[in-house]
Amino acid sequence: MVAVAILAAGRGTRMKSNLPKVLHSLGGRSLLERTLDSCRLLNPQRRIAIVGYQAERVKEALQHQQGLEFVEQTEQLGTGHAVRQLLPHLAGFTGDLLVLNGDVPLLRPETLQRLLQIHKTHQNAATLLTAHLPNPKGYGRVFCDGNNIVTQIVEDRDCTAAQKQNHRINGGIYCFNWQKLAETLPKLSANNQQQEYYLTEAIAYLHPVMAVDVEDYLEISGINDRKQLAEAYQILQTRIKDYWMAAGVTLIDPDSITIDDTVILHPDTIVEPQTHLRGNTEIGSGCRIGPGSLIENSQIGENVTVMYSVVSNSHVEAGCRIGPYTHLRGEVRIGESCRIGNFVEIKKATIGNKTNVAHLSYIGDATLGDRVNVGAGTITANYDGVKKHHTHIGSGTKTGANSVFIAPVTIGEDVTVAAGSVITKNVPNEALAIARENQKIIEGWHKIKTDMGNRKA
Repeated sequence: MVAVAILAAGRGTRMKSNLPKVLHSLGGRSLLERTLDSCRLLNPQRRIAIVGYQAERVKEALQHQQGLEFVEQTEQLGTGHAVRQLLPHLAGFTGDLLVLNGDVPLLRPETLQRLLQIHKTHQNAATLLTAHLPNPKGYGRVFCDGNNIVTQIVEDRDCTAAQKQNHRINGGIYCFNWQKLAETLPKLSANNQQQEYYLTEAIAYLHPVMAVDVEDYLEISGINDRKQLAEAYQILQTRIKDYWMAAGVTLIDPDSITIDDTVILHPDTIVEPQTHLRGNTEIGSGCRIGPGSLIENSQIGENVTVMYSVVSNSHVEAGCRIGPYTHLRGEVRIGESCRIGNFVEIKKATIGNKTNVAHLSYIGDATLGDRVNVGAGTITANYDGVKKHHTHIGSGTKTGANSVFIAPVTIGEDVTVAAGSVITKNVPNEALAIARENQKIIEGWHKIKTDMGNRKA
């Protein structure tokens, strides 16, 4: 059996924020959510977050995490004190306890899986994750024998010149035999400058304790300030982009592109510079996305082009051309082989196959059938000042330039709407709809206007 405890009680004063540090976002998910996700391969029987600063806010943010337990550390008196709070909650538990920090979000699940496997195989009392840093200044050094059994941990300030040549440091990630740790926790003392209880002291009471080196030391990067948060984001982005390029996706300028790790891309898609893919987005094969586009929480079919556009919470079928300067939002569904073009906004609408909305239009709260051609400047006036209303335009209909549809209104199939019309009533199939005043011409208007001006003078 495995239990996971995540230390998430601190405020994180160096973040200069009222938001608890573990709730700060990294690539669309909080630091704490990412730490929880790193445990997914372990299938732990229990997951416990030790919370303190703004505990209720942290609990609320994590309420979607089924089965997650919360334990409060009302006073933050060190890592050993935090784990002590588990004693009544894990009474009778006989498995292993994995202790993680909620501000170390880059751990790979495979790393923790390997740590736990080595811990169990060797039946260690404790196993700690260590790393070889190029510059370990400021970190405590971990010293081991030839079998990676920990012999001592020495703080940087206490190291001799020879000891400082050891670049192996403690990553602060532990796996304990819980029963042995539970016997040790009451022995911890606060006899130090900070007057706090440290979990590293427990190592001195336990045997055997083994070190496991992480392959990529960047995995144990902690977040203490905004600069480190930005650095972690760059590490995360490098991982994501390397993965998708190896999977057959072309990134024209990776440094200018951002991709959340919740995004799914299919082979032979090209992502142009200054493009950002976020949330639960999936891009089909053969697409060309960007330049200068933002797509979030949307599904894009195969062979779609999206240029200089924003697509959010929408679904675009195969073969469409979106943009430039298109905005799709609020549960839009675009059928196959459509063209949604220059300076067009579509909101909460369903667009049929082979329909074109090419220029300067707003389509909101509407359903358009197949093969509809929307003239430049067409608007569905969906809001009456109190409620939103729906417009339905049937298949094969053509709207003239600068047409306005005052919802609620239904336009039949194969209808032609004359340019400049304001449609307020339903139109039957195969009709011509003209709704505009007769043109008036006043000859000699320039002279009349001039004379009127002279008289006023």
